[in-house]
Amino acid sequence: MTRIALEIAVDGPAGARTAFESGADRVELCQALAATGGLTPSGATVDAVLAVAGDPARVAVLVRPRGGGFVYTAEEVDLVAADIADVVRRGAGAVVVGALTAAGAVDRRALDAWRQAAGAADLVFHRAIDAVPEPAGIVDDLIAGGVRRVLSSGRATRSIDGVEALRGLVAAADGGLEIMAGGGVRVHDVAGLLAVGVDAVHLSARRPSGDTTPSGPGGGDPGFDVTDAEIVRRAAAALRG
Repeated sequence: MTRIALEIAVDGPAGARTAFESGADRVELCQALAATGGLTPSGATVDAVLAVAGDPARVAVLVRPRGGGFVYTAEEVDLVAADIADVVRRGAGAVVVGALTAAGAVDRRALDAWRQAAGAADLVFHRAIDAVPEPAGIVDDLIAGGVRRVLSSGRATRSIDGVEALRGLVAAADGGLEIMAGGGVRVHDVAGLLAVGVDAVHLSARRPSGDTTPSGPGGGDPGFDVTDAEIVRRAAAALRG
């Protein structure tokens, strides 16, 4: 039986260490997850997480230049390509990207440029797919564009509420593309997600740090989140049956 992967979203080496020690197979590294849905991390952060992982295949790095939608200018496409090349040079085994046209189709211009920049690294298409009216309808374009894996919630806020769309993605991919369920996943959702045939489950497994140090008028909201070892352990146990 093929092993179903557990991926944890982290924002630095401490989170990656907790995730791996608690049973994660790989991490997706990003920054500003809570504020924007995730942005490209710094090069130093990529280096530190790769050192913790010990294996490039265990690290996927989000490359996203800004928050908001996924329709990008030519300048933004070039910026992402440069960031991808840097992340891969540092040793990451996968990069996580996503681009759409204004009409809601896959932006092949962007995807082709990013596939070339990624070289031998895996190309992962993120939840931009959940902004498409019929996600299963773009699977062939993703495969043709060299995408290895897709992260989707089935167009729902929480993946467990999008299981029928996820089932459709699994059927459309037919083994040509890994389908990873992610988005509002809780431990008790895992069994239901596995039942539709996904290849991996992705969650943030976060809790408040408890830090109450004032951030001041220019520092944003007080406090920050950290990766919760117990949530990761429970998710891993649910995944392994």
